[in-house]
Amino acid sequence: MTTVAEVFAFLQEKAPFELQEGFDNSGFLVGREDTSVSKILVALDITEQVVQEASEHGAQLIVAHHPVIFGGTMSVTDQTVTGRVLLSLVENGIAAICAHTNLDAVEGGVNDALALRLGLTDIGQLKQSGVDKQGRPYGIGRVGIVPEQPLYDFAMAVKRLLGANGIRLVDGGKPVRMVAVGGGACGDMMSDALAQDCDTFVTSDVKYHQFLEARALGLNLVDAGHYPTENVVCTVLRDWLTKRFPQVSTTISQRHAEIFSYL
Repeated sequence: MTTVAEVFAFLQEKAPFELQEGFDNSGFLVGREDTSVSKILVALDITEQVVQEASEHGAQLIVAHHPVIFGGTMSVTDQTVTGRVLLSLVENGIAAICAHTNLDAVEGGVNDALALRLGLTDIGQLKQSGVDKQGRPYGIGRVGIVPEQPLYDFAMAVKRLLGANGIRLVDGGKPVRMVAVGGGACGDMMSDALAQDCDTFVTSDVKYHQFLEARALGLNLVDAGHYPTENVVCTVLRDWLTKRFPQVSTTISQRHAEIFSYL
């Protein structure tokens, strides 16, 4: 029998929760640790639709990237979106473990998955924050090399490889060769990309002034969307959990998808 506590302990080994950023709320957030787990649903976010999907599949646990409790939740009622999600989890007996910025930073996590999906080679850290208790380096972002190509060709490949509905970009005036990636909102790491001699930075949630700055600095900046740049980690989580707990059925949500449409 596998329990929620055992799954949490395994994820602690893979992506130590103490590595999360100070603003974050990663961890075991909902449920009972002694709950027996035979089915796990993996998703980027825990929405009402994802909880319903987990319930229909008979899953006792959802492992997600974004925290289901975030930003100072003061009540749990059906009058708020977060309240309805939490009530649905509890009422269906479904536990929730969320690994956010700790999973962004560790080896094999979000940013390695993003770099590999985009075909980067010679992958290294964009910015090392430290080492964990096992001596493993960690930090947000990765850098790597791709065959030299025009920005347009690279951007179209990014869109295709990530399944993005659309992308935004600014041309820094250079061909693409040395690429930095930052899954999620990493627009404030442009200086780190430039410090590593990158000509191109792929991230998401880029602000207008950041696009202006990137063009002035000669950096190709590609905003491929928050969901597409991070959802790549769901496959990683599924594979980690399947390998460690082969007796548990672990699947990726089929109902959670990109929220943005582009006209």
